[in-house]
Amino acid sequence: MRNIDIQSIKQRFGIIGNSPLLNYAIQVAVQVAPTDMTVLITGESGSGKESFSKIIHQLSPRKHGQFIAINCGAIPEGTIDSELFGHEKGSFTGAHDTRKGYFEVTDGGTIFLDEIGEMPLGTQARLLRVLENGEFIKVGSSKVQKTDVRVVAATNVNLLNAVEKGRFREDLYYRLNTVPITVPPLRDRADDVYLLFRKFASDFAEKYRVKSVSLTPDAIPVLLDFRWPGNIRQLKNIVEQISVLEYDREIDAETLKRYLPREQASHVPALLNAEKSSDQAFSERDILYKVLFDMRRDVSDLKKLVFEMLAHQPAENDLLKEHGHLFENIGHYESRPYQPKEPSEGFYLPMKQMPPEEYEDQKIEDIQHETAEESLSLEDKEKELIVKALKKHNNKRKYAAQDLGISERTLYRKLKQYEIED
Repeated sequence: MRNIDIQSIKQRFGIIGNSPLLNYAIQVAVQVAPTDMTVLITGESGSGKESFSKIIHQLSPRKHGQFIAINCGAIPEGTIDSELFGHEKGSFTGAHDTRKGYFEVTDGGTIFLDEIGEMPLGTQARLLRVLENGEFIKVGSSKVQKTDVRVVAATNVNLLNAVEKGRFREDLYYRLNTVPITVPPLRDRADDVYLLFRKFASDFAEKYRVKSVSLTPDAIPVLLDFRWPGNIRQLKNIVEQISVLEYDREIDAETLKRYLPREQASHVPALLNAEKSSDQAFSERDILYKVLFDMRRDVSDLKKLVFEMLAHQPAENDLLKEHGHLFENIGHYESRPYQPKEPSEGFYLPMKQMPPEEYEDQKIEDIQHETAEESLSLEDKEKELIVKALKKHNNKRKYAAQDLGISERTLYRKLKQYEIED
């Protein structure tokens, strides 16, 4: 395709930039537009994917038909089938009238399904039937209807990864991906960033009737070095803020830096997979129990250490070297021989005066008893809560687990641990 044609497309649809990656994406969109092939547009959020769907529709034989853009992630799972395919009167609560869905309304036109990766699996099966046979069934109906709609889909996630995790149908992925178009992120279009800044500055100057802002020579490298994780949308928002808030129309590097986020999410590695299965996820109560049990073990270890120090005074320094990590968070410990204090000092209040050796034996015995009580108290409380929950729900584990705020699997493990018969 000739360069002059690409430039005319850019002017018509308001696309700014001369990046080779951008030009190639436009070229593919123009070439596929006259056909009825399904197109999958991939790219990061804010990179301008919807502009490509409009190019495909306006340059196709369907340009006189209706064009509807739908964000699949913005429609609740319980209503998306009704929105896309319609419903019959009385098919569900609140369905007071028969309603046409988007696939019926846009017959002969184009539907742009943005964030297709957020579509529920049940709806994906219905969409696959439309793509394969041009057929759909309204919610609450058994009548098969025909439609002639071209589907252009877009996503900012890796659909192949979603397929591997069972969140996206493999057959639908390959049916959508007939012609892929990749919209480059703004960080891969370095030469276009300054052009976009000037375009947005001019637009906002006209909108707010102010003089257009411009960058000083030292500010331009700051603009170009930023990674723009939010892409064109982020750049546009920042230019609008500067245009409204800054009195000085010459923006230097220091002023520009104030509007750029210091920490960029794109630089932070994902150390943990935030998407866990329900079996692996911990409830808040599980986490609280774990913290309490860890604290109990730490206190028990500390008391045992003190017990050993009291029982074997000559080995005190060696024990501190071996177990010194237990004292790192409780302040400085000064090693010195153990010396019993007088009753008047408030350290120990015996019923009667005892020789030092008897006093030491008595103190060790008290520590052993206190350690045992500390070790059992939390387990007893947890066991008591479990027994109460089971009695409350007539030994139905499912409801008892819900009441306790833990999974049924965790409850079963606790029953075996505490030998509770339900």
